[in-house]
Amino acid sequence: MKHRVYLTRRIPEQGINILRKQRYKLAINTLDKPVPYQTLLRQVAHADALLCMLSDRIDRGLMDAGRNLKVISAYAVGIDNIDVTYASKKGIIVTNTPGVLTEATAEVTWALLFACARRVTEADRYVRAGRFKVWGPTLLLGRLMGGKTLGIIGAGRIGQSVGQKARAFGMKVLYFNRSRQPSFEKEASARRASLKQLLKESDFITLHLPLTKDTRHFIGLKELRMMKPTAFFVNVARGPIVREADLAYALKHNLIAGAGLDVYENEPKVHPGLLKMDNVTLLPHLGSATVESRTRMAEIAAENIVAVLKGKQPQFRVN
Repeated sequence: MKHRVYLTRRIPEQGINILRKQRYKLAINTLDKPVPYQTLLRQVAHADALLCMLSDRIDRGLMDAGRNLKVISAYAVGIDNIDVTYASKKGIIVTNTPGVLTEATAEVTWALLFACARRVTEADRYVRAGRFKVWGPTLLLGRLMGGKTLGIIGAGRIGQSVGQKARAFGMKVLYFNRSRQPSFEKEASARRASLKQLLKESDFITLHLPLTKDTRHFIGLKELRMMKPTAFFVNVARGPIVREADLAYALKHNLIAGAGLDVYENEPKVHPGLLKMDNVTLLPHLGSATVESRTRMAEIAAENIVAVLKGKQPQFRVN
């Protein structure tokens, strides 16, 4: 009997081809938007494997509906949308795609840092609106990054990659992390600091924590008030780690100079206050959006499914 696999979104062909070679019965949501939960319930009822996105809610009800479900393969590193504990109780293996998007996400972090510091998106809108009539010595002045202090909240793979790149600009690097990272300190000349110290001393702050019950709303008005009024804040981790209304308030009242966001608290919705501000750069969750990263994610997600359905240990098992 052929295994049935359901994909909640179409992924790069390289991943789909891996599944086709196994002659699985594939069902794919071909719409360019998340599959409705009720549709997902119907599809998973016949599936042996589920390849899902971070935007899909994989809860108890869904797993109970998937009577034959053996593996949930997340096309992502984060698995906060999946009830992993319940999956373990049901004997369902959960996998993800770590590592391959480290550099892509680190690079988009730097894209946001530069956009904030040099007012790139604001300047682009200025030109497109036909407002650029003459050069002026005070036109859209930004901030130098060289020699400034970069504060990194969360020194995992991505945070460390961001910090290592800071050396090219002669920046001082502070990091806040649960455990000390000696190799990172050596490679990036980084110094471990308390959260309070990092917030107070940094000119640029980037966020790279995973979303857990302990990190939800980890950054709020209290923390934003500790930052310099000339400092910039960048979040490429998970939206709910930041209390978005507090960030909008801090920006409106000039508690900080600007922000760059790739993720949102109620994604894809964005706090309306942020949409009106020129000192905020907003991206549609592009952290891993390179051809190389998304292709490799597709391959790994498919390979994880094949391994489980063949009774083998997948490369990236979460539970």
